[in-house]
Amino acid sequence: MQVAFLVYEGLTCLDLIGPYEVWNVTPGVDVSFVAKRPGEVRVDSRAFGIVVDQALEDVPAPDVFVIPGGMEGTFAAAADEEILAWVRAAHATARLTTSVCTGSLILGAAGLLQGKRATTHWAAVPMLEQYGALYTADRVVEEGNILTAAGVSSGIDMALTAVACLVGEPTARAVQLGIEYDPQPPFDAGSPDKAGEETVRLAMAALAGNAGSD
Repeated sequence: MQVAFLVYEGLTCLDLIGPYEVWNVTPGVDVSFVAKRPGEVRVDSRAFGIVVDQALEDVPAPDVFVIPGGMEGTFAAAADEEILAWVRAAHATARLTTSVCTGSLILGAAGLLQGKRATTHWAAVPMLEQYGALYTADRVVEEGNILTAAGVSSGIDMALTAVACLVGEPTARAVQLGIEYDPQPPFDAGSPDKAGEETVRLAMAALAGNAGSD
């Protein structure tokens, strides 16, 4: 089974690496990183890059593909017709089309979420709805052969869901144990409903700062 990860400038690292670790230890899976052009692609912080060996045209029809999110880089990717054309073509033959966080905006821009249930990062809900998606406040949303995950860390949940769907729940459970994914967060502040107004304000300020916005 071929699983392709779309890599583009400015993506959020955990959006990519979380699902990658799940698929990478799943038996019988060939993982590929693909980008518009082979070479180094910098993450959103610019602190490091990911070296990609394959161009989009080298992996035209993966069984599964994963679109990570980000901020400015994601908005640029969602306006890039070369990327959108690959997403549409890959979706036409894929067993599963998946996204993490604001990666769903790229699916939306490709016209794949019109009238469909989907999720994204809580701060990006209005943008997702602009593409005609029906926002659903779940950590992972299954809509036909499209799986969308909420913000950043939920990509791990989404990938485990995908493995269960395509390979089987016993394997997914074994993969979860193998990566010791046993979340026990120190704070119950993982969603706006739980975090409280002050924490939401601080989070929004941090997100705006990371996006270079005032």
